[in-house]
Amino acid sequence: MPETSFYAKAMRGTPRLVRRWLMLGQAAPDRLAMILADTSRLAGLGEPESEPDGRCLREWSGERQPPLWAARTAVFLLVQMPAHPTPDDDEEACAWAYCWLRNREFDSLEAAHDALPDHLRDPLAAALDAAWVDQGALRLI
Repeated sequence: MPETSFYAKAMRGTPRLVRRWLMLGQAAPDRLAMILADTSRLAGLGEPESEPDGRCLREWSGERQPPLWAARTAVFLLVQMPAHPTPDDDEEACAWAYCWLRNREFDSLEAAHDALPDHLRDPLAAALDAAWVDQGALRLI
């Protein structure tokens, strides 16, 4: 029986975050990799072990699991895009919600919901509820 826990779905969805960044970012893959790494450092979302390039982003958007800093930073950048991207499916929604809670500290589930941009409130509602429960079970640490 396949694992259907929130955490498993979120991890399966993280490559889609990088893929979305590659698709919507308006630059060459090498430049998008540099932006992702630099933003991660500047926003305090993680410290890349090495400088990624476009090849890394393509690998992370496919079969290879991206590092958490890359997924967190992709969500950080995606929520600010004027295109207002939203998740395509449940696994991607779980990845967005997981990273949303990892990127900021919230005192309550309601505060986490209220902080979402308007275009993400409905698409992430159920996934954010599940992420909050998962966080309470210490899975997000």
